[in-house]
Amino acid sequence: MRCPNCGSLDTQVRDSRPTEDSSAIRRRRVCLACNFRFTTFERVQLRELIVIKRNGRRVPFDRDKLLRSVQIALRKRPVEPERIDQAVSKIVRELESQGESEVSSETVGEMVMEALRALDDVAYVRFASVYRNFREAKASTATWKAFPRRAAVALVAHDNRVAGVKRLVEHVRAGKLRTNQVHTSL
Repeated sequence: MRCPNCGSLDTQVRDSRPTEDSSAIRRRRVCLACNFRFTTFERVQLRELIVIKRNGRRVPFDRDKLLRSVQIALRKRPVEPERIDQAVSKIVRELESQGESEVSSETVGEMVMEALRALDDVAYVRFASVYRNFREAKASTATWKAFPRRAAVALVAHDNRVAGVKRLVEHVRAGKLRTNQVHTSL
């Protein structure tokens, strides 16, 4: 394994153990050239998956890209990282067990939306609004009606908090409110 710090191929495994859900092996490594310590994960890959994008391009499936997308949707939400990793692992297992070497990006997106719906309603709304490419309210009415009510309430509450903070900042900048009064206004 190449050291991410110095590029040396002279590394050694110090510790090896399965992850909590036993879907991967976590290895702690040390570079013998620069003593840099790093962690790698070894996962079973049943087959090489190809994702067919909406524009027809074919790209290799990237688990890390899927994980980043889910993490972005769940940013600042109270969901444990282990649950996120389990959801991503479940999606990957389902894709690999379908028996197809190619999968459409729509299929992956729908699977992510279902996983997010189970994890967090607000994250589901965030992902769906980007994934379904909502441009105007009329085009997304049917989808919005399908969103859980508590997700819509949480999203509106978040928007109201953001708008309230923006108003406070504007009042401070305009001199209508001193900065020591902001804490009591929140």
